[in-house]
Amino acid sequence: MDTTDIEKKSLEAHVELCAERYKLLELKLETLESNVDSLKTTINEVHDMVQIMAAKRNDQLVTWGSGIIGMLLATVGWLVTTYVFK
Repeated sequence: MDTTDIEKKSLEAHVELCAERYKLLELKLETLESNVDSLKTTINEVHDMVQIMAAKRNDQLVTWGSGIIGMLLATVGWLVTTYVFK
């Protein structure tokens, strides 16, 4: 902020205006801090959700892979019993 004519002439006015400016600055910093804390909380929640989804996806891939391998082994077993042992 620019200094006013009153501030240039009176030290008391300058001190009081600076005090008001610093109060406003502190208020803005407190607001910014609370916003950053809120953002940090949201980011942590999203991170946790992503980790849970990744774990579920890995479990799903293992299940599908096991099912496919089981089907392939069953097919090979059927082919061996059908064409080799007959």
